[in-house]
This record gives sequence, C-alpha cells and structure tokens, in this order.
Amino acid sequence: MSMLTPPGMGGKYRITGSAYPRMRRPRKRGRLVIALVGAIVALGLIGWGTVQLIDVFGGGGGKAKAAAAHKKNCPAPAASGRPAPLALPKPAQITVNVYNATARGGLAKSVADELKKRGFTIGKVGNAPEEYDKKVPGNGVLLGAPTATSGSFSVLGTQLKGATQKTDTRETQDVDLIIGTTFANLNTPKDADTALAALAKPAPAPSGKC
Repeated sequence: MSMLTPPGMGGKYRITGSAYPRMRRPRKRGRLVIALVGAIVALGLIGWGTVQLIDVFGGGGGKAKAAAAHKKNCPAPAASGRPAPLALPKPAQITVNVYNATARGGLAKSVADELKKRGFTIGKVGNAPEEYDKKVPGNGVLLGAPTATSGSFSVLGTQLKGATQKTDTRETQDVDLIIGTTFANLNTPKDADTALAALAKPAPAPSGKC
C-alpha cells in the first residue's frame, strides 16, 4: 500500500500519480425535472386565475360582448314564441262557380254537388266560356280576382290536385273552377282535409342559432 493511499480505501483506489480521484456524488437530475414541471404548472394556474378574476370583475368581458352581438343579430321571436298561423277563409266563405271545359256531359254538376258536400258555397254551374271550352289542359284552372291568391285559391286548390291559377279583372270574391281535359276526380275528402290542415299550420319557430 502506498503512503498516499487514504486510510480505509483498502487499496481499491491506488494512486499512482500526483492527483487524487474526485469523490463527488452523482447529481440528482430527477428532482430538478420535477421542480421545473412544478414551476410551470404553478405559473399556468396563476395565469388562469388572473383571467377568471378579470372576467368576473369586468362584467364578462369578451364573452358578454359576443353574446350581446349574437342576440342583436337574431330575429326577434313572435310574442307567443311561434309565428301566427295563416288566416285562411273557411270553405263556406268561398263561392265557387263550376264550369265544364271537357266534352263529358254533367261533369260540372257532379263536381259542384261534391264541393257543396264539403262545405263550399256554389254559384254558377255550366259549360265553360268559349275562350276556355275544350282549351284547358290538365285537371283544371282556378280563376278569380288577384285577392283570391291570398287565400281562396289555396283552400279550393286542396280539393283538386294540379289545378293552375289565373287572375282576371273581376272585383267580386267568387272563384271559377274550370274543369280541364285530364280531370278524373276531386281529391278524396281525407287527402283534402290533410292538405287544408297543412296550410293552416304555422311555420316552424326559428331555432336558437342564427
């Protein structure tokens, strides 16, 4: 054993030169990483808490402004929350003149009788005027004053599928039903009632999103 060997080393570390071996403890890097992560988390929590405090004491900040802008751009709902249903005349309020523009005899009367059973008021019944006689393609034509387009045409149209609509210069509220060349039958009462109920149903209320 050399005289330079520290006591208790047992000859394991022999010094052959003039320098002693360094006896430093290994660095504990794990603790350093944990401390760094903890510091980052703490800073994040502090920042989040600061934002929340600003939002609370500032009256909502950006969120409140965004909500106000969204509300301003949305259309105002109706007082009841849903649009008012369309006001349609009752069948009894509609006077229908039934004209036959086909070559089949008695068609105008049979159609008029059926419409009367369904609640319509019947006016004139007969052959179509010369300008329409044998000149109406399809199931038929609904003819009336311009005001008829806002209600009477829609209600009467539920009884005859595929009827076209035309207006003239009359000032009365009656409506002409001119039967066309392909007419077979009026809609069934069930189908007509379903179509009429759909007309009276209000439009869907607007959703919460704009």
